[in-house]
Amino acid sequence: MDAAPSQQRIQTACLLILTAVVAAVALYWLRGIMIPLVLAVLLTYVLNPIIDFQVRHLRAPQALAVLTTMVLAFAILGLLSLLVSTSVGQLAANSDRYQAQIEQLLERMAAALPLDRLNIDPDAVTRPLSRLPEGSIGNTLVGALGAVVDIASKGLLVLVFLFFLLMGRTARRAPRSGVWGDIDVRINRYIVTKVTISAVTGVLIGLVLFLLGIDLALVFGLFAFLLNFIPSLGSIIATLLPLPVVLVSPDVSAATAVLAIAIPGAIQMVLGNFIEPRILGRSLDLHPIVILIALIFWGMLWGVVGMLLAAPITAVIRILLEKSDLTAPVADLLAGRPDSGPKN
Repeated sequence: MDAAPSQQRIQTACLLILTAVVAAVALYWLRGIMIPLVLAVLLTYVLNPIIDFQVRHLRAPQALAVLTTMVLAFAILGLLSLLVSTSVGQLAANSDRYQAQIEQLLERMAAALPLDRLNIDPDAVTRPLSRLPEGSIGNTLVGALGAVVDIASKGLLVLVFLFFLLMGRTARRAPRSGVWGDIDVRINRYIVTKVTISAVTGVLIGLVLFLLGIDLALVFGLFAFLLNFIPSLGSIIATLLPLPVVLVSPDVSAATAVLAIAIPGAIQMVLGNFIEPRILGRSLDLHPIVILIALIFWGMLWGVVGMLLAAPITAVIRILLEKSDLTAPVADLLAGRPDSGPKN
């Protein structure tokens, strides 16, 4: 009789592993549809307060509130796409100037390093770049612009899913209860707080880089906003992202280059390590190692977008697991409490 619970737990563990493998294959195969759908679901948490404000305070009908919110979301998406495409186009137009600056940097490096003592030809450092076809950097930037247009086209599918989700959710007046109510509360708090902190981070970094005269300042602010959703790793990438543009810009001095990295790094540190933890607390209740593994796993499935969504998706899975006595130990393990034992 004592072997029954142990045998049941082994069967549950095996079923969870098989389910995870099958789900991972399905999510990878259906990523073209699932990524816009999941993004739309998370965006509903951001846009629902706007709809509620219009309905409760402005006395607007539900359908009109959804329509105006969708128009606002479409306008923001269009402005962001225009911002990125215009900036990349400006970079492509100035590609020859950047290529010349890269050659000068390599020449300075070759002159500063003791290459003669190492029996290295200094011309070998600059020769590869000098042989690049004219306009090659510009062609690379144009290719990046094509990738931006592709992302924007997927954004239209997100808006379609978002419209139907918002229309379906407006019919529900009372808050949910039970498991889905718990998920609603935790994810809503995480998404709203994360979007607010990320927006402040992006605006501050974009403004600082703009005042310092860095090219693509507003685009780097946008990237800082997006990358802030990737725990820990995203803030580091966002801080170092302007470095290549800073190095190849001939009008940027050494002091300005240092400030362009140091000030955004300080903003990321203050907001990410001091302000955000005080507001969020343990809303997701995930161990840092689990978040890191989730970043790798969802990054392998869905790329960069999967890394952006890794934390909230893993939090939803943990909440679902903790509601069952059989899977509660797995939820405790994800939260970093392996010794909590089964819940009664």
